[in-house]
Amino acid sequence: MIYGIGTDICDVRRIRLSFERHGERFAQKILADGELATWRTRNARWPDRGLRYLATRFSAKEAFSKAIGMGMRMPMTWRLCEIGKLASGQPVIVLHGALKDWFDARGLTAHVSVTDETDYAASFVVVERTTTP
Repeated sequence: MIYGIGTDICDVRRIRLSFERHGERFAQKILADGELATWRTRNARWPDRGLRYLATRFSAKEAFSKAIGMGMRMPMTWRLCEIGKLASGQPVIVLHGALKDWFDARGLTAHVSVTDETDYAASFVVVERTTTP
């Protein structure tokens, strides 16, 4: 049964302005530790690709927060929600701490899709209830 659906589109140019204004602190606020390591590697070699990576993670987390009907309030935080990937490249949502506990207690599972082009990143999330809480 579908619990919630969320979508988000993010202007990469807006992310660039935030990054220029706040530097790496901006990335540290948005990204979980695993994402931050990936971002640093990409950003060092290809700054534009690093910005698109940051934008897709921002967008996916916004879409997830909408799908769970919570927005950005506890236990939903930027760093407790991580966008990882399977060996196949498929993106997955990995939750941590209080957000994971909240999500698991409700018997939920999430599916995420992310995409980006030069100026935009977009994400779509479907959250399902797989068990009765």
